Amino acid sequence: MRPLLDMGALAELPGLLDELAGFGAEEGGGVTRLLYTEPWRAAQLFLAERMQAAGLETRFDRAGNLYGRLQGSSPAEPVVLTGSHIDTVRSGGRYDGAYGVAAGLLAIAALKRVCGTPVRTLEVASFCEEEGSRFPLAYWGSGNATGVYDIGGGEDIADANGITLGDAMRAAGFGLVLQQPCLRRDIGAFVELHIEQGVALERTGRQIGLVEAIVGQRRYAVTLVGASNHAGTTPMSMRADALAGAAEMLALLETRARAAGDPLVATVGRLETLPGTPNVIPGEVRFTLDIRHDEEAELDVFCRETLAAFESVARSRGLGFEARCWLATEPAPMDAGLTRLLERACLARNFSARRMVSGAGHDAQLFAPVCPTAMLFVPSRGGVSHSPGEYSTPAQLMAGAAVLADCLYELGYEQEGRQ
Repeated sequence: MRPLLDMGALAELPGLLDELAGFGAEEGGGVTRLLYTEPWRAAQLFLAERMQAAGLETRFDRAGNLYGRLQGSSPAEPVVLTGSHIDTVRSGGRYDGAYGVAAGLLAIAALKRVCGTPVRTLEVASFCEEEGSRFPLAYWGSGNATGVYDIGGGEDIADANGITLGDAMRAAGFGLVLQQPCLRRDIGAFVELHIEQGVALERTGRQIGLVEAIVGQRRYAVTLVGASNHAGTTPMSMRADALAGAAEMLALLETRARAAGDPLVATVGRLETLPGTPNVIPGEVRFTLDIRHDEEAELDVFCRETLAAFESVARSRGLGFEARCWLATEPAPMDAGLTRLLERACLARNFSARRMVSGAGHDAQLFAPVCPTAMLFVPSRGGVSHSPGEYSTPAQLMAGAAVLADCLYELGYEQEGRQ
């Protein structure tokens, strides 16, 4: 394999990311772009305009996923797809998700300029949602594209303000019968470029991370119900303190996760007490639980045993206990052939690379059961992600985009890349 594009062909990338970060920008430097909000909608329309300006055919599907298409000369051949998502966590950074979309757009645009029409159609996707920041579900965009979700399944899911996913979707101009269906059955390969969200590349001095697998995840909404009562007049022996029960569970969770060892991780990211008054014993507590591992059996055992231990704590304290699993993704191995193709692209450009497991979830894991899928990382300074402090240098960003472009060329234009 020989490098096809000069790095200068991707020089617009940092500027495009800066422009995209303007949609949902906050005074403190963060970006908040939640699914179906106005900043999200404006960002998708902006990207559609950039795709059209690059000569790509654009379309939105019913969920709000955006595609930019460079039609191939053999339309019967399956599509080579790249891309990521543009929604963010609250007060997130400017690279998570957006980098893969911007790099994919510019890589395909550069290939069009330099090489003309590919054999296989190339597409870049800006998936409408991945993070799960507004509604209690994640991967809504890629999930609809791969058949994991059904577009009609959002009527019973609401955000913190009680707005259902279906209503939010329609308010943003999507979810309409006349719009194109979401499910894709024509994808032959999917390649996603992303910042690492960890420190392995930075600490080892490697330029590119080649993902061999993405961890599986379980996310739960846990509710404990006790009894609210006066903080001064209720004896300790007569309390059904939901927060005290939650505190015992959180300590138990950390002990169990540390004992399980790497790569298992367990996190409580949100905790809410009701009624939330200083002089009232909390009668109800709600918290989230996020557990991850790259081995399905280990993940299942840890979740099952941890929830059983939580239930035992609740029972001993006289508390009602409910744990609702709202996300369950299996560990997703990446395609070995595509990973080797990315590795050859790195070698051809003299980029140092390492193989690794992704501890974060990505759209790629939804595509892995559907088509050959690969993923590559570039370093993120200090391993920071989901934060205004997210940063990768222009050289790092363009290096990843160049490897992506080389891969897309092999898959889209070269016969041997299609084997």
